[in-house]
Amino acid sequence: MADPILIAKDTEEIYLLPKMSNRHGLIAGATGTGKSVTLRVMAEAFSRLGIPVFMADVKGDLAGMCQPGGDNPKVAERAQQFGLSGFAYTAYPVVFWDVFGEQGHPLRSTISEMGPLLLTRVLNLNDTQGGVLSLVFKVADDNGLLLLDLKDLRSMLQFVADNSKSLTTEYGNVSAASVGAIQRRLLELEQQGGDKFFGEPALDMNDMMQTDGQGRGAVNILAADKLMQAPKLYATFLLWMLSELYENLPEVGDLEKPKMVFFFDEAHLLFSDAPAALLEKIEQVVRLIRSKGVGVYFVSQNPLDIPDLVLGQLGNRVQHALRAFTPRDQKAVKAAATTFRENPNLNTEEAITELGVGEALVSMLDEKGAPGIVRRALVAPPQSKLGAITPDERRSVTQSSVIAGHYEAAVDRESAYEMLKGRREQAEAALQEQVQPDQPSPVASEATKILGAFATSAARAVGSSLGRQILRGVLGSIFGGGGRRR
Repeated sequence: MADPILIAKDTEEIYLLPKMSNRHGLIAGATGTGKSVTLRVMAEAFSRLGIPVFMADVKGDLAGMCQPGGDNPKVAERAQQFGLSGFAYTAYPVVFWDVFGEQGHPLRSTISEMGPLLLTRVLNLNDTQGGVLSLVFKVADDNGLLLLDLKDLRSMLQFVADNSKSLTTEYGNVSAASVGAIQRRLLELEQQGGDKFFGEPALDMNDMMQTDGQGRGAVNILAADKLMQAPKLYATFLLWMLSELYENLPEVGDLEKPKMVFFFDEAHLLFSDAPAALLEKIEQVVRLIRSKGVGVYFVSQNPLDIPDLVLGQLGNRVQHALRAFTPRDQKAVKAAATTFRENPNLNTEEAITELGVGEALVSMLDEKGAPGIVRRALVAPPQSKLGAITPDERRSVTQSSVIAGHYEAAVDRESAYEMLKGRREQAEAALQEQVQPDQPSPVASEATKILGAFATSAARAVGSSLGRQILRGVLGSIFGGGGRRR
């Protein structure tokens, strides 16, 4: 049985049981109250148990996990308060990732793997536009046409728009205005760097689920300071990663410890303005992914940021201080207090506003899965370095990684863009062959006939040459990795 994880201490130590870690959790509190340190302490402990973790570094202060601590007197004081005789400053096996490829290994998805539901969220499309996008994916999926990058999706959109009449019977009407709106949103996305994070080689989640020579789990850190400038893209990209784990990992039931732990920082961005259909699917993924051996921990300033259906599934809670300056703040304090199992010796609502930095209200699940009573406690000290590191230090860690060089060079293999372009060129070449040398120009009706034949048969013909139909999972990502070919 894996050793319990020391989280905090009041008059006695408070532990998180590894076998209950996949019951998910919440780390909440106002800015500057110690959420990042709590997240770090938990990530270090999971790593020591051989459990890989993923976290987004929104402020750049998690990067120091690749180096040992020892330069912060408050940490030393906390270690002394805890009486940790075996406490030692330690560096952890960090792997840096960056969707822009600037501060870590490039982290990419393909258009096909992200799917229409999540891409609709990224592009902020309305229902009509989202319906057209889903239709475009359906045409591509039915015929094994992989949409790997933005030019593939643009090409597919153009094909569907140009041949909407011949596709109407099988797939329904296509709005030219919606296609135009989607194309404009794609242009905006490209200007935000979309050409960097849609393409190949796409992320293989197995590359994040590694251990080092000492058996410690990899600490995967996504540089998110730049990505946060596009909040919906940030939230959707992390949700895609979670869906990849859900769709591709086998059912394992309750393990002695999780196979991976996923920290979702700035969690409010995931739920803000999300349509009801997406919220329902997110709740479903969170509920079911525990059976795949994955623990999900949401990190947010306010527990009210998390929908009730999701919040009810977060059994392990660390609540840092909240402020009660506004009516909404006061409501948040009351809501946070009522989610804990009552402690007769503690006024939970008052305590939430009185907590100091590094202090929290803590409740962990017991061996039977029941929440423990809430306790006011000091969070355990981290072993790694607090704060940022230099670009040279980051570069050194990235270059020495076991996956160094695997994702760095983008690959542009044959996909929808090339296939559609090739077939159009074939159709145009066939048209030219029918033009007699003494004729000054092609006959318009003949051109329409030949290109029309291409339009009506392309979808069926392409499928036979590219492979089987693509299947999609609950969040629209490719089910079981069926669309990725290496």
